[in-house]
Parts: sequence; structure tokens; C-alpha cells
Amino acid sequence: MRLHSIVFAALLSAATGSAMAQQCGGDFEAWKQDVATEARATGVGSVGLQALEAASIDPKVLARDRAQGVFSQTFTQFSGRMISDYRLKQGAANLKKYADIFARADQQFGVQPPIIAAFWALETDFGAVQGDFHTLSALVTLAHDCRRPQLFRPQLVPLLTLIDRGVLPADVKGAWAGEIGQTQILPSDYLARGTDGDADGVIDLRGSAPDAIMTTANKVLSHGWKRDQPWIEEVRVPDQLPWDQTGRTNKLPLAQWAEWGVTRSDGTPLVDNGLRAGLALPMGRKGPAFLAYDNFDVYLQWNQSFTYALTAAVLATRLAGAPPYDPRSPEPGLNGDLMRELQAKLEAKGYDVGTVDGILGTNTREAVRQEQMKLGLAVDGWPTEELLAKL
Repeated sequence: MRLHSIVFAALLSAATGSAMAQQCGGDFEAWKQDVATEARATGVGSVGLQALEAASIDPKVLARDRAQGVFSQTFTQFSGRMISDYRLKQGAANLKKYADIFARADQQFGVQPPIIAAFWALETDFGAVQGDFHTLSALVTLAHDCRRPQLFRPQLVPLLTLIDRGVLPADVKGAWAGEIGQTQILPSDYLARGTDGDADGVIDLRGSAPDAIMTTANKVLSHGWKRDQPWIEEVRVPDQLPWDQTGRTNKLPLAQWAEWGVTRSDGTPLVDNGLRAGLALPMGRKGPAFLAYDNFDVYLQWNQSFTYALTAAVLATRLAGAPPYDPRSPEPGLNGDLMRELQAKLEAKGYDVGTVDGILGTNTREAVRQEQMKLGLAVDGWPTEELLAKL
């Protein structure tokens, strides 16, 4: 069945607006009736509504949502595990096998082939591991739960629409957080961005690699990707630098970074490409360093974990022919317990660190930078035992 994205986008807009007004928690069956009312109002018919009626709470989904310890790993630990020889080899093979599809995605959406291939690799190992959670029950579970309902409730009506129209079966399976297919696309993106890559009249993100490639490019573009521009570039940094000017969001001309002594990874001078970039230091001023262009921000739209986003960006550079990055010699960071202690101290000082969970997220990094500035330390966003002691 062919998807009509304009109609689906309208459905999505209506669904999202009404969903945000709904409550989480409470009696589950009564809550499902509210969802059914909302779905019915947007045109979901008996097939989708029957699927909703059969959906149930999945305790395993809640357990996964509460235990995302993988993101407590450092960047070198996480990227070292995720950027494997297998993914590099298979990535190169798939770039060759589907070269015409990747070229069409680049031409139509302006997203370079290595970008798509890197997400394809990290999300499902090129479609091999797509998840075995009942997608509708997973989303119902997370939307009913009051931890992060605003992220999951807006996905319910799009999924019910896909089921009702026969695009997906009622028992479709995927990742624990409701993503579907070879690059783990959420139902709302399936509706709004689904693209028929193999021209068979069906958008099948689970079984069709061309559909997955084209839809992924469409999704990346929708987050603000700038056609054919770079995303990151590994660099060398000097021992002395105005560290308070570093950070992903503080984008400066390359000429300024060059003036301060930043060079390309091989030591040659930076080439001013007319763009602006921030200096990302995932493990502080003594660890690996990358210029982060505007396109890197799109990675954080895909996944809000800075560690995941940077890993995906680096994998894309490797698939594009770059050598492995230099891990350098970062200062020892904090383990989970010490990171939670740090977050508690920062929270006590009035910073919003999100959840005290031992994970170095964006809010915690920014709070660390602010305290480093106050304490006269190098402002690189990397929490150390020295910082913890001074707090």
C-alpha cells in the first residue's frame, strides 16, 4: 500500500496536538479508551482500534527504559565497541552493493552515503537485528508510564494508522522504544518521511534496503541537514587554548581555530572552507578532538546522547575513508558512583542536570563547564576527581 505523506503529515499534526493534552498513568483500560477516541477522531478504523485493544503493558520495556547503562561509557569505550571491523567491512560492501540507491538518496536529499550507512550499521547491523519487542505494546507501555510520556504518546496514532492501513501488521516487532525497521524509524517518521526506494508501490522499512536508505536520508534532511556539507573533522589541539571558547555549540570560523593553533589531524594547517564549527572535546582537552559543523547537530536530533551521536559521526567519516581517530591521553574521568555524586552537588548548586543517573549528558556537561569557569579550571566540560574535590 502506497503511503501518501501529505495526508499522513496532517494526521500526525492532529494526533500530536491532541496527544499532548492527554494524561499518563491511571487506569490502563480507561487510558487506552482515551487513546482510541483520539485515534478514531483522526480516521483510524476497526483494524487499528482492535490492535490497540489487544495491546498490553510490557514490564521488560520499562526495565529497558530504566537501565540504559550503555551511555555511562566514555566516548572511547563506546565508540571502540561500536565501530567494529565487521561494521566497517559490511558498510563498505553495502555502499558498493546499493551504490545506485545511495547516489539517488544523495541527489534527492543531499545526504551523503556514509551518513546513511553509519546509522544503518549502528541501529541494526544492516537489518540483521531489528528487535523483538511488540511495537504497539512497547509504545503503549512507555506512553502510559509517566517518566517520558511526551516522547511516546505522539507515536501511537501514527502507528495505529500504519496498522489500520495494512502497511504494518498488528504484531509488528522492533526495538524496545518503538522504533521500526532497518534504521529504527519511529512511526511518525514512517508516516511523514517514508520513501519508496525500490518503486514497488510499498514502503517496507523492515524488508527493503532501498526503502530504508531513502527514508533515512529523508529523515536526516528533515532535521536540518545542509546538503553536501561536512559534519565533523578530527583535529589536533595545542596545550594552550582559550578553553572557554570550546564546545559544540560555540561555532567559530576555521580561521580563528587555526589562529589558536588547532590543526588537521595530520598536523597540517586547517583549510578554511568558509563554514563555522565548534570544538567538541568528548573527554576533555587531553582527549580526542573534533570540529563539529552545523550538520553534526542533526545527529543529536537522531539521538540525544552526545556519545552515540559522535560515534555515529565518526563511523561515517571512517566509511568515507578517514583513518581511526587518535584517542590521545585524556585525564581519568568519574565512574558511575562519582558521577552521581558530582551531579547531586551540581543539582544542589541550582543546575538542571536532568536525572542524577551517573551519565554525562548535555546538561551535566554544561554545568561542569560553568563550574570550571568559576573555579579557574580549563573549561572543557570533562568532569574529573579534581573538579569533584573542589566542589
